[in-house]
Amino acid sequence: MPVSRRALVVALGCLSNFCLSNFCLSGFAAAQQSDQVIAERVLGPQWKQLSCRAGMIFAGTVLTAATQTAAPDRAVSAAAPIVQLSFRVDQAIAGVEQGQILTIHEWAGAWSMHRPMSSGQHILIFLYPLSRMGFTSPVGGSLGQVALDPSGKKVSKYEQKAGAAVSPRNESSPQPLVPADTRSVSVVQLERAIRSARNEEE
Repeated sequence: MPVSRRALVVALGCLSNFCLSNFCLSGFAAAQQSDQVIAERVLGPQWKQLSCRAGMIFAGTVLTAATQTAAPDRAVSAAAPIVQLSFRVDQAIAGVEQGQILTIHEWAGAWSMHRPMSSGQHILIFLYPLSRMGFTSPVGGSLGQVALDPSGKKVSKYEQKAGAAVSPRNESSPQPLVPADTRSVSVVQLERAIRSARNEEE
């Protein structure tokens, strides 16, 4: 039985849409895989653990970093050395809001376990959820810090990353740093991978 021209056109249209859908899906899967490869290259092999253990993740600008003695919880001895840091959240990923000015408190002992941060520095940072006493610090010490370029939108070509696994909270120790091949990696690419890892955990 001969196929009408109209039926042939409809069939070809359906086939075209099917192929286009498959192409889009495969393209999305490839992009997602590429983001994950990039995340591992920049953040290290434990990047998924890093992403899931953090309570706050954002790209931001360090506003102030100073040692003080006032603790956020009055039950903590006022003599305990504490570091207070303030950030402006430039790109919110988890647990914070865009444009927020975030002030955190960290034990001076934990401060010594990661790379120091200075005013004006652009950074992608993974912070533990606040402790009962109101303290936090970068997840895995230096693993939870990624230096960004002056625009704050790309990973710095001078970024270095330790190759150690993510340690439990406040038990990280300084690790020898090795150069990471960052080649114009954007915060957006890392954000996609981080959000994907956190969704998997849920």
